[in-house]
Amino acid sequence: MTSKPRQKVTPLPFAYQLLAGTMAGFAEVVCMHPLDVVKTRLQLQTLRPLLPKPSTMVPYTSMIDCFAKTIQNEGASRLYRGVIPPLVAEAAKRAIKFGANEQWGFAVKKLFSIDNFSMAQAGFVGALAGATEAFWVTPFDLVKVRLQDRASLEQYRGTIDCVRKVLGQEGAMTFSHGLEATLWRHASFSGVYFMIIHGFRTAFPQRPGTTKNEAMLRNFIAGTMGGFLGTLVNTPFDVVKSRIQNQRKGTHTYGFTLPSVAKIYREEGFRALYKGLAPKTVRLGLGGGLMLVVFDSLSDLMRKRITQQPALEAA
Repeated sequence: MTSKPRQKVTPLPFAYQLLAGTMAGFAEVVCMHPLDVVKTRLQLQTLRPLLPKPSTMVPYTSMIDCFAKTIQNEGASRLYRGVIPPLVAEAAKRAIKFGANEQWGFAVKKLFSIDNFSMAQAGFVGALAGATEAFWVTPFDLVKVRLQDRASLEQYRGTIDCVRKVLGQEGAMTFSHGLEATLWRHASFSGVYFMIIHGFRTAFPQRPGTTKNEAMLRNFIAGTMGGFLGTLVNTPFDVVKSRIQNQRKGTHTYGFTLPSVAKIYREEGFRALYKGLAPKTVRLGLGGGLMLVVFDSLSDLMRKRITQQPALEAA
């Protein structure tokens, strides 16, 4: 019995890719932002604090401890402090991630005249997509980190106040701080994320007659695995990025990414490079699965209802 050849279809128009990615990003931010607050606070804890901190600021010992102390001392609403920059930027960031991954993928296939990617090629294209989104997200991420740092709770009243004070006190170029570390963080995560998704889909291809729920579960497992492994790879870069972006004008404790990784390892040990790993893993693992399910579901819906094309699974 010969297998039915895979039907070639036209890719979903880029505007629709952006819309599906935006909705996927919005869903991930709303559900996972409290974990991001906890992750950032754990990452900003150093042996030698960058800023004077009140003696009452007892260090967090774990993800659960950070959740408990934040809610007890500041209220549950504090877990959504800094959510506006992600809602403005990260929804678009996810749109760029998925849209750029598809566009880079089509460009690479055309350039090298190939029909399907290997896992390594899928990872390379994913890294290009991650690097692309890094340029967009860096200024927003800086504001988010500043707002999430508990040492600056009295310094910034909210998002607009933070933007105004950073611009007035430190200059417009401050919003580009951490760009190099963000490139490392996003390229490494997206490379691994899309490589694992591609490998999982290749190992477990979708069968004819697969139900909608089975397809969603398959995508959720693939996205969760990709998010979990991508987190293990990119967390040291994320720690460095958070610390660079939290440095005030005139402070140069951390500079370029790789020397900063070495500095943290030398001064605080290997475990310091993985501060915030637990909430980050939960957020990007489950969040990665959630994003893929939402993105693929919306893409298929748009393809069927708007463009009248059959569903297309990313290679």
